[in-house]
Amino acid sequence: MDNYDQVDVFVGLDVGKGEHHAVALNRGGKKLYDRALPNDELRLGAVIAELQKHGVALLIVDQPATIGALPIAVAQAAGALVGYLPGLAMRRIADLRRGEARTDARDAPIIAETARTMPHTLRSIQVTDEQVAELTRLCGFDDDLAAQITQVGNRIRGLLTQIHPALERVIGPRLDHPAILDLLQRWPTASELRAAGEKRIATRMLKLAPRKGRDWAHEIVLALGEQTVLVTGTNAAALVIPQLATLRRQRDEVAAEVERLVDAHPLQPVLTSMPGVGVRTAARLLTEVAGKHFPTAGHLAAYAGLAPETRRSGSSIRGEYSSRRGNKVLKNTMFLSAFAALRDPDSRAYYDRKIRQGKRHNQALLALARRRSDVLFAMLRDGTLYEAPSRSLAA
Repeated sequence: MDNYDQVDVFVGLDVGKGEHHAVALNRGGKKLYDRALPNDELRLGAVIAELQKHGVALLIVDQPATIGALPIAVAQAAGALVGYLPGLAMRRIADLRRGEARTDARDAPIIAETARTMPHTLRSIQVTDEQVAELTRLCGFDDDLAAQITQVGNRIRGLLTQIHPALERVIGPRLDHPAILDLLQRWPTASELRAAGEKRIATRMLKLAPRKGRDWAHEIVLALGEQTVLVTGTNAAALVIPQLATLRRQRDEVAAEVERLVDAHPLQPVLTSMPGVGVRTAARLLTEVAGKHFPTAGHLAAYAGLAPETRRSGSSIRGEYSSRRGNKVLKNTMFLSAFAALRDPDSRAYYDRKIRQGKRHNQALLALARRRSDVLFAMLRDGTLYEAPSRSLAA
């Protein structure tokens, strides 16, 4: 951590929803503070100010987001240093201590002592800029909306299969298309679609599907003619189906705001210059990478879970395997970005070379993601735009 040698007071804070437990130690290990703290700005500020009388204070938390956000903000406002002890490191260190209880009063001194004696386990917390903070919250909300859209979409397909299988065979595979969503929002049931007629259906669908609107309208009318009986549960479909369009509209609004924030960020030209990086990928890279310090490209790859693990045990187990550690969100982002980058000739050539070497599809994509991680590190370090290897060699 930066300025670690200047720290005089190490404050370990085991955060909680209603109250935290704080333990403060000086350089020699003497306990300066040990008690519960309410999750309140005034009380937190008063304790930090009192501890700062002993010198430069370093506040270490075990959860930098959610319930740990207020103590970090108060400490930063008071001029104290802040840091983060990852949960996995915290638990491994706690297992070396006597006792098996997992209480705030036990964990807080472990955090403080770890900060005092093992600074290499700590992670720095930069003062997050407002754009990245907003992106973090919007991306989380976007994930929630995506999950709800998937759930509601599956529910609608199930309902259509139950009440009108022929209609589901036509609409189900195209349920994500805006024209189908708009149509179902206007006429959510089979009886309403039948009453609308092919001409009105086609006219409405042509607005959002000019090439396929008439063909789809004809297929829908043919499917409606295959069933005349009314199945129980039809009314439920009329209530559920419009919800999908509402969720998609909300996600579009979130996407527009995310795009605005990404465009306003200084790193936007750097990130989007790389093939396979669009607005959502750039937003994820900003929320997961921006503000964090990585000494080398290998550190970034390890943080993303893209660095292979070497496993050896005698002569029976030898080789390197994909890591299951690291930031899962960042790893998934890099993996999907590598898949999208297969349209780029250089990325495709690298992927094909790995396939010829005997790697499977996912292994080749992980290798490509690792390679792109090294390039991303250099781009962020130097603030330069992406340059294809073929162009570099030609130059």
